[in-house]
Amino acid sequence: MKPLWSGTVSFGLVSIPVRLGSTVSSHKIPFRQMHKTDHGPVRYRKKCELDDTVLSQDEIGRAYETPDGTLVEITDDELAAMPLPTAKTIEISGFLDMAGVPGAQYNTPYVLQPSSGGDKPYVLMRQALARSGKAAVGKVALHNKEQLVLIYAHDDVLIAHTLHWPDEMKSPAEAAPTAKVQLADHEIEAAIALIDALGEADLDTYEDQYTAAVADLVRGKVEGAETAPAGAPAPAGGKVVDLMEALEASLVQAKENRGQDATVHDIAPEKGAAKKPAAKKAAAERTTAKKAAKKAPAKKTAARRRSA
Repeated sequence: MKPLWSGTVSFGLVSIPVRLGSTVSSHKIPFRQMHKTDHGPVRYRKKCELDDTVLSQDEIGRAYETPDGTLVEITDDELAAMPLPTAKTIEISGFLDMAGVPGAQYNTPYVLQPSSGGDKPYVLMRQALARSGKAAVGKVALHNKEQLVLIYAHDDVLIAHTLHWPDEMKSPAEAAPTAKVQLADHEIEAAIALIDALGEADLDTYEDQYTAAVADLVRGKVEGAETAPAGAPAPAGGKVVDLMEALEASLVQAKENRGQDATVHDIAPEKGAAKKPAAKKAAAERTTAKKAAKKAPAKKTAARRRSA
């Protein structure tokens, strides 16, 4: 593992020499840009806007632009010489429950690996965090900026997960629906029944089908195979007219996919919902019979009066 950062984790008076590396690798298939006419590769060239000279990387520096347009040069040596403890040390300043950190605040996960002589304190911290159920909070200078970092135990290693600063977080409230929505209990119960029917998700069973399809496309073209014609586009999602009908159909489909009985009887019917035609007819016949039974005694009484 190529380290992205090397230093120590300061855990009280305990120092743990560590190396920080990436935990992920991308599925992305690399493409090159080319000139469609002659397939010539397209390259990005960095030029000086004053003399139009193409520059190499070692000729390019960094600067801060002031409001009046003046460029103030900042060198790598000046950045490295800053009195910033987090440049080489992650000092643990407190602990918290991970459930207390909003999911949107998580940034990038890294793995911490013990350096020479760091095995015992590394295992000590890992087991202490695992047994306490806590995560350690600190700061680290990484990628030319200081970042919050959350360190927690995962299996046999320590994970360092950078966090966005609280003042960087935008309020998600503006994304909430603006229309007033009222849901009946039976609609919520139907949605919960659908959640139960779909079951627990196993992330290990998910596959990146897009990357696999692109790889097949590239392989086929390399081997000279003809490109298959594009299939019909998937129908665009439309407005759901009957929410309960959609939930019931989804529940039936979910149960069929899992080999269960495809019924929706476990969804509670809506209170006061319109009855089915057969039920309506039966109810009407019962009402008519009751009315006829009430009228019959009245007719007999009227007949006896006339005969008298």
